[in-house]
Amino acid sequence: MSNKESVSHRYVIAGIIFILIGLAVFAIRLTHSGTYAMPHGAAFYSALILLTLGGLLMWTGTRGFARWIVMIVAVIATLPCIYSIGGESQEVISLYATDAENNPVDLRLWIVDREDGAWVGMGREKAINHKLDGAKLEMLRAGKRVCVALSLNQDRSTTRVIHAMKVEKYTTARIGGALGFYPLEATPSTVVLRLDPCSA
Repeated sequence: MSNKESVSHRYVIAGIIFILIGLAVFAIRLTHSGTYAMPHGAAFYSALILLTLGGLLMWTGTRGFARWIVMIVAVIATLPCIYSIGGESQEVISLYATDAENNPVDLRLWIVDREDGAWVGMGREKAINHKLDGAKLEMLRAGKRVCVALSLNQDRSTTRVIHAMKVEKYTTARIGGALGFYPLEATPSTVVLRLDPCSA
Protein backbone atom coordinates (compact mmCIF):
# COMPACT_ATOMS: atom_id res chain seq x y z
CA MET A 1 0.00 0.00 0.00
CA SER A 2 2.78 2.41 0.91
CA ASN A 3 4.58 1.55 -2.34
CA LYS A 4 1.48 2.43 -4.38
CA GLU A 5 1.17 5.73 -2.53
CA SER A 6 4.84 6.60 -3.18
CA VAL A 7 4.44 5.87 -6.89
CA SER A 8 1.30 8.01 -6.98
CA HIS A 9 3.15 10.86 -5.29
CA ARG A 10 5.95 10.68 -7.85
CA TYR A 11 3.49 11.02 -10.71
CA VAL A 12 1.78 13.94 -9.00
CA ILE A 13 5.13 15.69 -8.58
CA ALA A 14 6.03 14.98 -12.23
CA GLY A 15 2.65 16.33 -13.34
CA ILE A 16 3.15 19.53 -11.35
CA ILE A 17 6.63 19.99 -12.85
CA PHE A 18 5.33 19.55 -16.40
CA ILE A 19 2.51 22.02 -15.77
CA LEU A 20 4.94 24.58 -14.33
CA ILE A 21 7.21 24.22 -17.37
CA GLY A 22 4.23 24.69 -19.69
CA LEU A 23 3.14 27.80 -17.80
CA ALA A 24 6.70 29.15 -17.81
CA VAL A 25 6.70 29.26 -21.62
CA PHE A 26 3.99 31.92 -21.38
CA ALA A 27 5.12 33.57 -18.13
CA ILE A 28 8.76 34.20 -19.12
CA ARG A 29 7.59 36.63 -21.81
CA LEU A 30 6.00 38.82 -19.15
CA THR A 31 9.51 39.75 -18.02
CA HIS A 32 9.97 41.80 -21.20
CA SER A 33 8.63 45.35 -21.32
CA GLY A 34 6.06 46.36 -23.89
CA THR A 35 3.42 44.41 -25.78
CA TYR A 36 3.15 40.75 -24.76
CA ALA A 37 4.54 38.39 -27.42
CA MET A 38 2.46 35.22 -27.56
CA PRO A 39 4.50 32.03 -28.07
CA HIS A 40 3.98 30.34 -31.40
CA GLY A 41 5.11 27.28 -33.30
CA ALA A 42 6.70 24.36 -31.46
CA ALA A 43 6.97 26.24 -28.16
CA PHE A 44 3.26 27.10 -28.11
CA TYR A 45 2.00 23.62 -28.97
CA SER A 46 4.52 21.88 -26.70
CA ALA A 47 3.45 24.08 -23.79
CA LEU A 48 -0.21 23.18 -24.37
CA ILE A 49 0.73 19.51 -24.56
CA LEU A 50 2.62 19.73 -21.25
CA LEU A 51 -0.29 21.45 -19.51
CA THR A 52 -2.62 18.70 -20.70
CA LEU A 53 -0.31 15.78 -19.97
CA GLY A 54 0.64 17.18 -16.57
CA GLY A 55 -3.03 17.09 -15.66
CA LEU A 56 -3.41 13.56 -17.01
CA LEU A 57 -0.51 12.35 -14.87
CA MET A 58 -2.29 13.57 -11.75
CA TRP A 59 -5.68 12.21 -12.82
CA THR A 60 -6.56 8.94 -11.10
CA GLY A 61 -8.10 7.64 -14.34
CA THR A 62 -4.69 7.52 -16.03
CA ARG A 63 -3.08 4.25 -14.98
CA GLY A 64 -0.47 1.68 -15.84
CA PHE A 65 0.87 1.67 -19.40
CA ALA A 66 -1.10 4.77 -20.37
CA ARG A 67 0.64 6.75 -17.65
CA TRP A 68 4.05 5.69 -18.95
CA ILE A 69 3.08 6.81 -22.47
CA VAL A 70 2.01 10.17 -21.06
CA MET A 71 5.36 10.47 -19.27
CA ILE A 72 7.37 9.73 -22.42
CA VAL A 73 5.42 12.20 -24.58
CA ALA A 74 5.67 14.84 -21.85
CA VAL A 75 9.45 14.47 -21.64
CA ILE A 76 9.71 14.91 -25.43
CA ALA A 77 7.45 17.99 -25.30
CA THR A 78 9.63 19.46 -22.56
CA LEU A 79 12.61 20.01 -24.88
CA PRO A 80 11.20 22.82 -27.09
CA CYS A 81 9.64 24.38 -23.99
CA ILE A 82 12.97 24.54 -22.17
CA TYR A 83 14.63 25.98 -25.28
CA SER A 84 11.90 28.63 -25.58
CA ILE A 85 12.18 29.58 -21.91
CA GLY A 86 15.95 29.86 -22.20
CA GLY A 87 15.72 31.89 -25.39
CA GLU A 88 13.41 34.40 -23.72
CA SER A 89 15.42 34.63 -20.51
CA GLN A 90 17.76 37.27 -21.97
CA GLU A 91 17.21 40.25 -24.27
CA VAL A 92 14.83 39.54 -27.14
CA ILE A 93 13.36 42.00 -29.62
CA SER A 94 10.19 41.89 -31.70
CA LEU A 95 10.24 42.81 -35.36
CA TYR A 96 6.73 43.31 -36.73
CA ALA A 97 6.98 41.93 -40.25
CA THR A 98 4.85 39.93 -42.70
CA ASP A 99 5.23 36.37 -43.93
CA ALA A 100 5.24 35.05 -47.49
CA GLU A 101 1.42 35.39 -47.60
CA ASN A 102 1.57 38.96 -46.24
CA ASN A 103 0.16 37.92 -42.88
CA PRO A 104 1.46 39.97 -39.94
CA VAL A 105 4.03 38.15 -37.82
CA ASP A 106 5.99 38.96 -34.69
CA LEU A 107 9.59 37.86 -35.20
CA ARG A 108 11.28 37.23 -31.85
CA LEU A 109 15.02 37.64 -32.35
CA TRP A 110 18.25 37.81 -30.41
CA ILE A 111 20.14 41.06 -30.98
CA VAL A 112 23.72 42.24 -30.55
CA ASP A 113 25.28 45.68 -30.67
CA ARG A 114 28.62 46.85 -31.95
CA GLU A 115 30.07 50.20 -32.97
CA ASP A 116 28.27 50.28 -36.35
CA GLY A 117 24.81 49.51 -34.99
CA ALA A 118 22.46 46.74 -33.89
CA TRP A 119 22.42 43.37 -35.67
CA VAL A 120 20.22 40.29 -35.86
CA GLY A 121 20.83 36.96 -37.55
CA MET A 122 18.73 34.15 -38.99
CA GLY A 123 18.50 31.66 -41.83
CA ARG A 124 18.54 33.12 -45.34
CA GLU A 125 15.17 31.53 -46.18
CA LYS A 126 13.54 33.19 -43.16
CA ALA A 127 14.89 36.58 -44.16
CA ILE A 128 13.66 36.14 -47.74
CA ASN A 129 10.22 34.81 -46.77
CA HIS A 130 9.64 37.81 -44.52
CA LYS A 131 11.03 40.27 -47.09
CA LEU A 132 13.38 41.81 -44.54
CA ASP A 133 16.16 43.17 -46.75
CA GLY A 134 15.47 46.87 -47.32
CA ALA A 135 12.29 46.80 -45.24
CA LYS A 136 11.31 49.50 -42.77
CA LEU A 137 9.66 47.85 -39.78
CA GLU A 138 8.61 48.60 -36.26
CA MET A 139 10.90 47.12 -33.62
CA LEU A 140 10.07 46.61 -29.96
CA ARG A 141 13.17 46.70 -27.78
CA ALA A 142 13.32 47.29 -24.04
CA GLY A 143 9.68 48.39 -24.06
CA LYS A 144 10.17 51.04 -26.77
CA ARG A 145 8.78 50.87 -30.30
CA VAL A 146 10.95 52.44 -32.98
CA CYS A 147 11.13 52.32 -36.77
CA VAL A 148 14.18 50.53 -38.14
CA ALA A 149 15.52 50.06 -41.65
CA LEU A 150 16.95 46.60 -42.25
CA SER A 151 19.84 45.86 -44.58
CA LEU A 152 21.12 42.38 -45.30
CA ASN A 153 24.90 42.13 -45.19
CA GLN A 154 26.43 39.78 -47.77
CA ASP A 155 29.94 39.75 -46.28
CA ARG A 156 30.65 36.31 -44.82
CA SER A 157 33.29 37.55 -42.38
CA THR A 158 30.77 40.01 -40.93
CA THR A 159 28.22 37.20 -40.68
CA ARG A 160 30.68 35.05 -38.76
CA VAL A 161 31.55 37.88 -36.38
CA ILE A 162 27.91 38.78 -35.65
CA HIS A 163 26.98 35.14 -35.11
CA ALA A 164 29.93 34.70 -32.72
CA MET A 165 28.76 37.77 -30.79
CA LYS A 166 25.30 36.19 -30.42
CA VAL A 167 26.80 32.95 -29.12
CA GLU A 168 28.94 34.90 -26.67
CA LYS A 169 25.98 36.99 -25.43
CA TYR A 170 23.30 34.31 -25.12
CA THR A 171 23.70 31.43 -22.68
CA THR A 172 20.99 29.40 -24.41
CA ALA A 173 22.95 29.58 -27.67
CA ARG A 174 26.02 28.14 -25.99
CA ILE A 175 24.08 25.40 -24.22
CA GLY A 176 22.14 24.62 -27.40
CA GLY A 177 25.39 24.50 -29.33
CA ALA A 178 26.95 22.09 -26.85
CA LEU A 179 23.89 19.83 -27.24
CA GLY A 180 23.88 20.13 -31.02
CA PHE A 181 20.64 22.15 -31.22
CA TYR A 182 22.19 25.47 -32.26
CA PRO A 183 25.18 26.20 -34.53
CA LEU A 184 28.10 27.62 -32.61
CA GLU A 185 29.48 28.98 -35.89
CA ALA A 186 27.64 30.64 -38.77
CA THR A 187 26.49 28.15 -41.39
CA PRO A 188 26.39 28.83 -45.17
CA SER A 189 22.66 29.61 -44.84
CA THR A 190 23.12 32.11 -41.98
CA VAL A 191 22.58 35.78 -42.80
CA VAL A 192 22.82 38.91 -40.66
CA LEU A 193 20.92 42.17 -40.94
CA ARG A 194 21.80 45.59 -39.57
CA LEU A 195 19.02 47.62 -37.97
CA ASP A 196 19.40 51.34 -38.58
CA PRO A 197 17.01 54.04 -37.37
CA CYS A 198 14.55 55.06 -40.08
CA SER A 199 15.44 58.38 -41.68
CA ALA A 200 12.98 61.17 -41.00
